[in-house]
Amino acid sequence: MVKYPLEGIRVVDFAWAWAGSQATSILALLGAEVIKIESRKRIDHSRVFSLTTGQWFDEPDHSSIFNDMNLGKLSANIDLSQPEGVNLVKRLVKISDVVAQNMRPGKIDALGLGYEVLREVKPDIIMLSSSARGNTGPEREYIGYAPLFSAISGFAYISGYEGEDPIRLSGEIDLLSATSSAFAILAALIHRQSTGEGQFIDLSSTESTSVFMGEVFMDYCMNGRNQTRRGNKDLFMAPHNVYRCQGDDKWISIAVATDEEFRALCAVAGHPEWAQNERFADSFTRWHNQAELDQLIERWTINFTHTEVMKMLQAEGVAATPSCNSEDLWNDPHLQARGFWAEVDHAVLGKKKVIAPVWKFSETPLEVKRPAPLFGEHNEYVFGELLGLDESEIERLIRDQVIH
Repeated sequence: MVKYPLEGIRVVDFAWAWAGSQATSILALLGAEVIKIESRKRIDHSRVFSLTTGQWFDEPDHSSIFNDMNLGKLSANIDLSQPEGVNLVKRLVKISDVVAQNMRPGKIDALGLGYEVLREVKPDIIMLSSSARGNTGPEREYIGYAPLFSAISGFAYISGYEGEDPIRLSGEIDLLSATSSAFAILAALIHRQSTGEGQFIDLSSTESTSVFMGEVFMDYCMNGRNQTRRGNKDLFMAPHNVYRCQGDDKWISIAVATDEEFRALCAVAGHPEWAQNERFADSFTRWHNQAELDQLIERWTINFTHTEVMKMLQAEGVAATPSCNSEDLWNDPHLQARGFWAEVDHAVLGKKKVIAPVWKFSETPLEVKRPAPLFGEHNEYVFGELLGLDESEIERLIRDQVIH
């Protein structure tokens, strides 16, 4: 019986940082055997530095950020700058299903490990190449970091408050790209299962971000309208905003789509007369007078916690949810009931809470099998058991810093 959806699938993982590493981590959570190829000459920067917190780590196994991004993987040390290292990778690819990398375009080819080369080694190999703007085109050399993805995709341009500068988006954009990469690999595996064909996936992280704002592009193409930042306002719905509640920096998000929902909100707030006011009588007038309406609503919400407002409004069919900070998410009863958090026991970091697989499968339930790997933790397994090298050969490769 298959225990995990991707059980039996092996991934050779050259990915690093966030966008690439999270993509292959998703595959690991689905049950694939993901072998992260790394060396002292090219250490994943998330092992030594956190871009989000500015924290430096003394040793490659001390990073909690790396742990979060690489759950369930294995680690093998191979110096790709040496011909013997490249040959080791080819031998590993021959017994694998997927290769994933997010180096700058052209780099993997320069190492002698491009798709056409690997295709000769394993004709049905699936290879993901994730970069900022894809492997072709005049912008192929753009640096691959999330703020760039968000800026060029247009996502940052529409994110922010009306009349203010765009909001700088970072890690969350990496995770969008990662999800798209994992989805593309799953589609390629299904295609191979049906046809026996592998394929090369040339993924532009920028374009994989743009697809989430398709209505903005359609509005420009069809209506000539260039959407920009409008805070939490909707093009049609009102009220549609976040409103201050009791407590320090506590907010509730409310979205009203119909006149019936608005009447329900007014009743819950104890102000049924709002629905009779000619300035708020229908969606059109509410939208044009939403600034005044927002002030009225916040005079009510400020008297309650965001959870209390959510329960009152949801009970009457009005869409409302708290704007959660990390503490709110940690204590959220729904997330706890869904098993959103899991615990792993890391050999260096100790017991750590991590995000569990967010998909619930009835026949192949998922779990976090292991923490992120220690640096080179699985060398013996990869080189000895998988590649069949004897102990003396492994020792020689270590002396020659091929395994390094």
